[in-house]
Amino acid sequence: GLAKVSTAALLGIDAFSVDLEVDLARRGMPAFTMVGLAEGAVRESKERVLAALKNCGLKLPPARITVNLAPADMRKEGSAYDLPLALGLLAAADALPPEALAGFFMAGELSLTGELKPVPGVLPLAVRAAEEGARGLLAPEANAGEAAVVKGLPVYALSGLAQAVRFVTGEESLSPVEYAPPPPEAEGIDVDFSEVKGQEHAKRAVEIAAAGGHNLLFMGPPGSGKTMLAQRIPTVLPPLRFDEALEVTKIYSVSGKLPRGRSLLGTRPFRSPHHTISDAGLIGGGSYPRPGEVSMAHKGVLFLDELPEFKKTVLEVLRQPLEDGEVTIARAAVSLSYPADFMLVAALNPCPCGYHGDERRSCTCTPQAVTRYRSRISGPLLDRIDLQVEVPAVPYKDLKEAASPISSAAMLGRVLAARDRQTARCAGMRPHTNSELSGARMAEVCALSEEGHRFLESAVRRLGLSARAHTRILRIARTIADLDGDDDLSVEHLAEAVNLRNLDREQTV
Repeated sequence: GLAKVSTAALLGIDAFSVDLEVDLARRGMPAFTMVGLAEGAVRESKERVLAALKNCGLKLPPARITVNLAPADMRKEGSAYDLPLALGLLAAADALPPEALAGFFMAGELSLTGELKPVPGVLPLAVRAAEEGARGLLAPEANAGEAAVVKGLPVYALSGLAQAVRFVTGEESLSPVEYAPPPPEAEGIDVDFSEVKGQEHAKRAVEIAAAGGHNLLFMGPPGSGKTMLAQRIPTVLPPLRFDEALEVTKIYSVSGKLPRGRSLLGTRPFRSPHHTISDAGLIGGGSYPRPGEVSMAHKGVLFLDELPEFKKTVLEVLRQPLEDGEVTIARAAVSLSYPADFMLVAALNPCPCGYHGDERRSCTCTPQAVTRYRSRISGPLLDRIDLQVEVPAVPYKDLKEAASPISSAAMLGRVLAARDRQTARCAGMRPHTNSELSGARMAEVCALSEEGHRFLESAVRRLGLSARAHTRILRIARTIADLDGDDDLSVEHLAEAVNLRNLDREQTV
């Protein structure tokens, strides 16, 4: 007999439909052939599926079996084809009525006993099934909550192959899984800016960065609170919209990193890779490219601590995603694009020993060592970091305070008000932050008075700023004006913006 089952395969963070066709011929020598660019785990599914069928008491007659995964020119990988293959074999052997599988999409890995195990990428598969108008999605219990996020698609949670057979034949009825938003405490971030004592200047910089979506660099001695500040930045970023949360969850689903029991990620990601990471680990890679840290930080924060310790080749690959908000990885087999729209937060010591310019500890580094250390970060990368802020050691009078009066909630309120002003200015266009302003739009939004032009011209000449740094200053000033509730850019806004380009000023000292 001949049977056809609907499933899907991943291409980046999206899925495309796959028809799994099974032909079972009872004449000739028994054999099992799988075609359609099936990779290792897919080819191995034959052994898992035949053992699972036998151990569930479902026998197949001896036959020549041919399985085709169409479209045959697109690569298929992973263990998600076990369930559709098992049910397709049963339908081809006339153990299931032909109409039983019609309209269902399905995915799941089978154990040898017939239990269904979770697989990565079920959320993109569910999105694809809904687009195709499927009558339902059959998924392992552990993946069902994730798939139920997609509106208008009934999702049925299955514990094993035997239950799947009973369900499609009508012997057992199942209710579709309901999407349950996680309780607020499950989403909560248990850190707050009120725990950071002192560092008002750095907190102001964080507020500006969050309000305008700007990249941020902290520079200061060890123990001054750079990491502590960075870890709290997600608490002052606006909540994820549903479409953003869906996109972030897709990336984690495809990577197999979605926390167990979580259906939709509601908090912005915070990723902090170690400085020994490879460029493939940061940007994504592999023979069939997987998302890297820049994509895992999509719509959140990518924190690079000890920035000069990262290999130069690793830092250079950041330039494309910082400009484009996505990363394209080309390999011999395939070229894929993953979203990578993140806020870059970096931290560095002022010198190798960390105490250059510290009043309390003397620096042991030579001027050449300091220059060599700083030169590990290229000018083009530094130019893409809008805010460059010094974080000095915290004086004792600040440390003895019970808590800082500046809390995450108060900062978030001001950030949301500034974001609302930016959205209102977009007037029907795609909402975007001040960090994305360019061209004619920027000239319109960041118009300067004659006095403002004179001030900025003198700052550019005195500090030797690049054209890109000049653009960054205008963007930062626009965000400062939004935080202050002003429509026009004043000299005070420009002066604070120049003051937040710390490394530009240092180069002229």
